[in-house]
Amino acid sequence: MEPPNLYPVKLYVYDLSKGLARRLSPIMLGEGPGVRHTSIVVHKDEFFFGSGGISSCPPGRTLLGPPDSVVDVGSTEVTEEIFLEYLASLGESLFRGEAYNLFEHNCNTFSNEVAQFLTGRKIPSYITDLPSEVLSTPFGQALRPLLDSIQIQPPGGNTVGRPDGQS
Repeated sequence: MEPPNLYPVKLYVYDLSKGLARRLSPIMLGEGPGVRHTSIVVHKDEFFFGSGGISSCPPGRTLLGPPDSVVDVGSTEVTEEIFLEYLASLGESLFRGEAYNLFEHNCNTFSNEVAQFLTGRKIPSYITDLPSEVLSTPFGQALRPLLDSIQIQPPGGNTVGRPDGQS
């Protein structure tokens, strides 16, 4: 019996504030070092979730530019065909564009779900815990109504899971 093919799985981490949150954090938002957007890179594509649903692009080719850091999540035996079927089912259920919420159901929620499916591992807690850390501050609570209305869709990707490309 041949050993299974293993495909690397990476987490791309972007700081949407480009360092601004790091400077404001201790005063207003607690200790969080950035406003993080994440995506999963596997099978030679980058996959992410935003208000437009699940999208993909070549790695590092969103308009966000190259990631600020790359985390090796592990490797997977899941083939590209099975993975794309899985993404299509997520795009029709848990990760429809209208399900996006900046604090509770965002790109990091998606990356965590996909990382666990592919590797059995979660993404780092310093990323997934950031929304609750921000909301635990008085400034975060004051900003929540405004922040809840924000819909983020990193530009530069193609919608995944819909044959017509519509979101």
